Amino acid sequence: MFQYQIIPVTAFQENCSIIWCDKTMEGAIIDPGGEPELLEKAVEKLGVNIKQILLTHGHLDHVGAAVTLATNFGVKVIGPSHEDEFLFNALPQQSMQFGFPYTESFLPDRWLKEGDKIQVGNITLDVLFCPGHTPGHIVFINAKDKIAFVGDVLFKSSIGRTDFPRGNHADLISSITHKLFPLGDDFIFVPGHGPMSSFGNERMTNPFLV
Repeated sequence: MFQYQIIPVTAFQENCSIIWCDKTMEGAIIDPGGEPELLEKAVEKLGVNIKQILLTHGHLDHVGAAVTLATNFGVKVIGPSHEDEFLFNALPQQSMQFGFPYTESFLPDRWLKEGDKIQVGNITLDVLFCPGHTPGHIVFINAKDKIAFVGDVLFKSSIGRTDFPRGNHADLISSITHKLFPLGDDFIFVPGHGPMSSFGNERMTNPFLV
């Protein structure tokens, strides 16, 4: 069975998710924005064997601990899509802009694209390309268990900001309405910040979408 634990990290309270297959106890960390020691302790307590670090997009508050964790666990950093490369190159500037500890620029070991599949033990995650908040934003979908890890595309009662470099409001709305909502009203999602919700709830009540 699929399991997950959400751990908010940094002053931005970014929702980092530890996900795993309870048959194999193999897992992954999605969007480790910071506080690697906290995340490592959580992994140890859960008894999960981390196999990969997965990123939805290149903003510092989602990738800040990726290199440290990848090094410590001996795994690769995977995602997002290559359009976010400029954000990874600008991580030192991002860290100064947002008052984070200095973060070296890096590139993921592998970029992802629409239609790619990620295996976590016996669990399969599908990759959707959902630009708007950033040009290379992706979303991880667990179709069997009807749960999505959407980064900063969609929130409970809100949507992702598009006033950052290369953000695009029209692309964001298209990603939500043409990629996420068609998955079904009963799909729940873990946003990059704040509480979980369902696509149905947001389709019917989100003030930025109705």
